[in-house]
Amino acid sequence: MNIIALVGMSGSGKSEVAQVFEDSGFARIRFGDITDKEVLKRKLELNEANERRVREKLREEHGMAAYAILNIPEINTALQQSNVIVDGLYSWEEYKLLKDNYGDELIIVAVYSSPRTRQNRLSSRPVRPLSKEESLSRDFAEIENLNKGGPIAMADYTLQNESSMEELKEATKRLVGTLVK
Repeated sequence: MNIIALVGMSGSGKSEVAQVFEDSGFARIRFGDITDKEVLKRKLELNEANERRVREKLREEHGMAAYAILNIPEINTALQQSNVIVDGLYSWEEYKLLKDNYGDELIIVAVYSSPRTRQNRLSSRPVRPLSKEESLSRDFAEIENLNKGGPIAMADYTLQNESSMEELKEATKRLVGTLVK
C-alpha cells in the first residue's frame, strides 16, 4: 500500500486533488481535521485567527511533527484496507516523521498555484474565505513558523494548478494512473 501526502500553500487545490484520489479508492486523511475539531472543542468560531492559534498550540504541545504524530494511528488503520491520501502535510518535521515511518511507501505530491491565483481563490471560496491580507499572513506564518517549504521542495511530483478545475482533475487522474499500477 502507498501513502500519498499532499503539500502546498493554502488555496493551491490540495483538497480538490485529494478528492480525485479518494474517488479513485484511496482512504482520505485530512490533517486539518484535527485543527477544526480542536477549535470546536474549545467552543471557538472557525476562522483563520482561531485556527492559527490552535495549530500553533498543538505544535507547542506535540512538537513540529504534531499532525503526523496525531494521525499515524489513523494512517496505519487505513493502510490495512487501502492506499492513503494525506490531505495537508505541512511541516518539515511531519515530512521526516512520515518518511521515517513509511520510507519508500510515502510519495509526496506538491500542488502549486501562484500567490495571486491562490489569493483570488481564497477570497471567493464559500467556506472560510480569506482576504488578500489574511492569505499573505497565512503564507508567511506557514513558511516561517511551520517549515512548510521543505516538504514542497522534497516533492516527488508537482501538479501545477493555474487554470481550470477540470484541467487539475485530469492531471490528477493521470497522476493516480501513474502511481497505482
